[in-house]
Amino acid sequence: MRIAQPKPFFFEKGKRAVLLLHGFTGTSADVRMLGRFLEKKGYTSLAPHYKGHGVPPEQLIQTGPDEWWEDVLKGYQQLKDAGYEEIAVAGLSLGGVFSLKLGYNMPLKGIVTMCAPMTMKTTDLMYEGVLEYAGEYKKYEGKDPATIEKEVTALREQTMPSLADLQALINEVRESIDHVYAPLFVVQSSKDDVINPDSANIIYERAESIEKQQKWYDESGHVITLGPEKEQLHEDIFEFLESLDWNV
Repeated sequence: MRIAQPKPFFFEKGKRAVLLLHGFTGTSADVRMLGRFLEKKGYTSLAPHYKGHGVPPEQLIQTGPDEWWEDVLKGYQQLKDAGYEEIAVAGLSLGGVFSLKLGYNMPLKGIVTMCAPMTMKTTDLMYEGVLEYAGEYKKYEGKDPATIEKEVTALREQTMPSLADLQALINEVRESIDHVYAPLFVVQSSKDDVINPDSANIIYERAESIEKQQKWYDESGHVITLGPEKEQLHEDIFEFLESLDWNV
C-alpha cells in the first residue's frame, strides 16, 4: 500500500514565527510535532522541504547543498512576505547547520540547533545513509522487497557528487560560528550514533552569542524530535523562545 509522503507545512498562529528545518534525507515530518506544539503555544511555524527531499532518492542524488540553502532562504522570505517581522529558527542535524548559517546571514531572534554536525563522515559512509533513505522511501511507495532490493542495488552503483559539497558546507559553517550573535540554544543527544556529539561543544564554545545555553538529552538518539524525550525537548524550546526579546 502506498503511503502519502509528508508535505511542507505552514502553521499560522501568533505573530512570533519559527522556521523549522529538517535534516539531510529527512522531511518536515521530523519537526511536525514540534510545529504543532508551538502552534498550541501561540507560535507560527513554517517547515520547508529541501529540493530532492520527500521525493524518490533518484532525485535526491541529483541535488546539493546550494539548492537546499536556497530553499532555506525561500522559507525565511516566505515568513517575511506573510508579514512576520521577527523570526527564530530551529533546525535538526543539517537543519541545525543551516540555522547557524542563517544566523550570520539574516536577522534572527534566536537559534536552536539540534544534533547538528560540525564534522562529517566520509562520503562513502554518507552515501550509505542515502541508500538507507532509499530503502525506506521505496517501502512507503508500497514496493515489494524484491523490487526494493533491485532499485537500491542500482542506486548503490551510482554516486552523489554533492556529498563533497556537503562536507565543505559544514566546514564553512564551523569556521564561521564566531559570527553568530543571536541567542542560542544548543541541543544534543547523548546516544547520537549518526554524528559526533562533541559537535555541540564546538557550536556552544565558538558562538559569540551573549545569551547561550546547552542541554544534553541522555535517552535520545540522533532524530531527537521523534525520540523518547521529545515532550521535554518541546518544553525546553518553548522556554527558550519565551526568553527572547520579542517586540510582538
